[in-house]
Amino acid sequence: MQGPAIFMDISLEDQAQELRKYFKSLGAEISEEKSPKGIEDDLHKIVGVCDVCLKETNENEIEAILNSIVSIMVSIPLERGENLIVAFSQRLGKSPGPKVGLIALQSLWRLYNNLEANSPLRYHVYYHVIELAARVGAVKDVFSGVEHLKKEFSSCPPSNEQMQKLYRLLHQVLKDHNSELASKVMIELLGTYTDENASYAREDAIKCIVTALADPNTFLLDPLLSLKPVRFLEGELIYDLLTIFVSEKLSSYLTFYENHKEFVQSQGLNHEQNVKKMRILSFMQMAESNPEITFDEMITELQIDEKNVEAFIIEVLKTKLVRARMDQAARTVRVTSTMHRTFGPAQWQQLRSVLLAWRANVHQAHESMKSVAAAQLEYTAQQQKA
Repeated sequence: MQGPAIFMDISLEDQAQELRKYFKSLGAEISEEKSPKGIEDDLHKIVGVCDVCLKETNENEIEAILNSIVSIMVSIPLERGENLIVAFSQRLGKSPGPKVGLIALQSLWRLYNNLEANSPLRYHVYYHVIELAARVGAVKDVFSGVEHLKKEFSSCPPSNEQMQKLYRLLHQVLKDHNSELASKVMIELLGTYTDENASYAREDAIKCIVTALADPNTFLLDPLLSLKPVRFLEGELIYDLLTIFVSEKLSSYLTFYENHKEFVQSQGLNHEQNVKKMRILSFMQMAESNPEITFDEMITELQIDEKNVEAFIIEVLKTKLVRARMDQAARTVRVTSTMHRTFGPAQWQQLRSVLLAWRANVHQAHESMKSVAAAQLEYTAQQQKA
């Protein structure tokens, strides 16, 4: 969404008076006369009744009126700007219907983009932009990811509390439509807590875990255990469930579910989806230490019917977490590489060994090339002497 504010070829005071007359004609409780206190007071009066135009049927007229209000807002110094911005945003947020709501969103988005990059008011506008975008189904048009969001506020970073509030809102509006992005937002939220206040983030931490477990595309869950608010949940059932998904096998999950069915259901988690994810995670764990896995091993370990083994293997390969070839005749899967479910000291040691071997090979290749180059130079010198 984009577009500059629209400016009329008349003074701000005259523009404000025209808006007063327009809203008066719609039956709004506002005087047609200019305020003796100046343009800022005019704007406060106009914002107080601006939602009256949202009931009109002429969408072009609604857009023109809202853009006129925005053009005045970005043209004057706002000493009490925060209250004015919040009031304007809240009234636009009550837009009746998706079409009018989208027009209101576009006007609010123009306001956001026309405020100075270092203005603290941009945060307040953006928060209400997300609220309204969620109502009209346009969140993807105004939010593309956490990194982009950080760049948007790099010139004037909001307070930690403000960002926590925004991350919670984003998680709420994303969780039912984009669980992967919602999970990233929640992880970012948990990262804003420190050792001092991590214990107060219990609800956020639980939401983060549940979102990650429920996301069908999230398999590497080990990083969650390093988040301070998540560590404060140690000893609770949600933490135990997370550790199962991080490092244990399907059998552990099934045992947990048998003992805590009501808990799993109370978190809004789907048992069948959990089993599906745990099968893939368990297969990854098998692949870490077994370059060749038989169908019989999968049937036993993953509790899959024989008729479903090949379909399961294809599903695993689609995730790109494991690279392998299936040999139907030999009833085996030959693994070439796999992602690690956890990355602890053992994995770091393995990576170190791989890098050392790579460095040694590069050094050997370099020395070989030096020898070849020296021999070539010697041969050339001999030819010249001859």
